[in-house]
Amino acid sequence: MDPELIDDCVHCGFCLPACPTYALWAEEMDSPRGRIHLMKQHVEGTPLTPEMAGHFDACLGCLACVPACPSGVRYDRLIESARAEVERAHRRPAAERAFRALVFGLFPYPRRLRALRLPLRAATAARPWLRPLLDRLPPRLGALAELAPPLPRPIRLPARVPARGERRAVVGVLTGCVQREFFPAVNAATVRVLAMEGCEVVVPAGQGCCGALSAHGGRTAEAARFARRTIAAFERAGVDTVVVNAAGCGATAKEYAELLAADPEWSARARRLRFADLAEYLAELGPVAERHPLPITVAYHDACHLAHAQGVRAQPRESLAAIPGLRLREVPDAAMCCGSAGTYNLFQPAAARELGDRKAANVLSAGADLLVSANPGCTMQIASAVRRGGRDIRVAHTAEVLDASLRGLSPAALGRPGPGAAEEERRS
Repeated sequence: MDPELIDDCVHCGFCLPACPTYALWAEEMDSPRGRIHLMKQHVEGTPLTPEMAGHFDACLGCLACVPACPSGVRYDRLIESARAEVERAHRRPAAERAFRALVFGLFPYPRRLRALRLPLRAATAARPWLRPLLDRLPPRLGALAELAPPLPRPIRLPARVPARGERRAVVGVLTGCVQREFFPAVNAATVRVLAMEGCEVVVPAGQGCCGALSAHGGRTAEAARFARRTIAAFERAGVDTVVVNAAGCGATAKEYAELLAADPEWSARARRLRFADLAEYLAELGPVAERHPLPITVAYHDACHLAHAQGVRAQPRESLAAIPGLRLREVPDAAMCCGSAGTYNLFQPAAARELGDRKAANVLSAGADLLVSANPGCTMQIASAVRRGGRDIRVAHTAEVLDASLRGLSPAALGRPGPGAAEEERRS
């Protein structure tokens, strides 16, 4: 924890209304400025107590406080360094250590996630009948079972996809871990949209995890290993721009140079690669492909690591609003986190559940046919909260909506379990 960054905080309180945990509990030590005060105490010699670690763990890392701060406090760096200190100096109870080992030993590894597809498919199919059992499970295990989405068939992406028409750019695509295994249609739609907009698309087979979950969880050395592997994969692919369709992954990849600052060679290699969110990149590239009408009402959800960490707010809305026939509606209290926050909904299920229920109510109040999100964690969290309330909602990624419009598909292709737009295309 950098004392100079800590001293940037003047304790003005502008962060308080933006902070989800302060909104839940109104506790000073569960606000950004309160946590910064604890960081200051620790760097000045106060030992890291279990209570102090608990306040750091309770932070979602949503970073809504960063744009709210008039002093430019880098809370993003501070909370990640605080979590790294917690991982280094704090010994958690045995059950908590075991659960964290399960999560971090599973989610960053696509092959391990793939092995869970069959049992997860069976569990999601039986979820309505298993509800009494889920309610009796320990909260963290219950959250893990409840969040699993309906699993579509795997989709194998080609290593290289040519541009449609005149080639305007060559880009790589980060396929991710959860996105690749639980939402493969999003990656397929991303590749198709880029190709239809004139990009030759490269999808390196050996890219692996980007390190986002590890970085946000204070596992800095592990995150750095994943970052080096990702950088090397795209270097071998011969691209200098990488398009990302998951908000948390994009936020971490954009900070690779800082993550690897202790290794000047790798930090320099990170700077030579540009990572851009899909909506951000498409806005810069400019549209050339024809948008076909898509008569549907859409509510767009701001993923925290897209809006707050990357500052990408207008571009997704502009992309959606440019589709003929599409009606875009705003979600009330849009800046407040849905409670997903990477692995937060697994490690802090009670707080995540309350935030998820609030977000679900706000989403449903928008009266849209379809919820559009740019992050797999948000998609699972909000869909789970809606189901818990006895309702249902169709959910899609920005890439899938653009893909449906560019290919002239029916709105029925969007937001349903299974292959979705790919199946619709085969029928048409």
